[in-house]
Amino acid sequence: MTRLPHLTSTGEVHIVDVGDKAATRRVAIAEGSILMHAETLKAILDQQIEKGDVLAVARIAGLMAAKKTSEIVPLCHPIALTHAEVVIVPRNDSEGLHCRAEAVTVERTGVEMEALHAVQAALLTVYDMCKALDRGMQITDVRLLHKSGGRSGEWNRES
Repeated sequence: MTRLPHLTSTGEVHIVDVGDKAATRRVAIAEGSILMHAETLKAILDQQIEKGDVLAVARIAGLMAAKKTSEIVPLCHPIALTHAEVVIVPRNDSEGLHCRAEAVTVERTGVEMEALHAVQAALLTVYDMCKALDRGMQITDVRLLHKSGGRSGEWNRES
């Protein structure tokens, strides 16, 4: 088994030293969905939710989460994002919403956690704003789709 970089040789947790790595352009794309009743989806799309524009607030929550990832995930390096984007659209099967987040930086470490955190926060915000209407909503299929940059190069999820 490969030694985990967040553990020292004696098994203690630490933040990985990336000081000797070169700063390169790094990109990560993540996705996820929230499943809901058709009536809930219609209310969101028709902007009939009392708390406001669900999609706009969720996008902002995702962007904020991307910027604050290192404050929530204990061993994550704080990094400067050069770009972040959160897109939320109805799923093709009309059973809920699909969220896709992209995070970009020129740094010594990747942005996978920022993209994944953005998706989770955006979908949690949808849940929070709509839970009075549909407590059975389900956040699902949150996963990394793409990462590029750094020593490990490019990785893409197979279809």
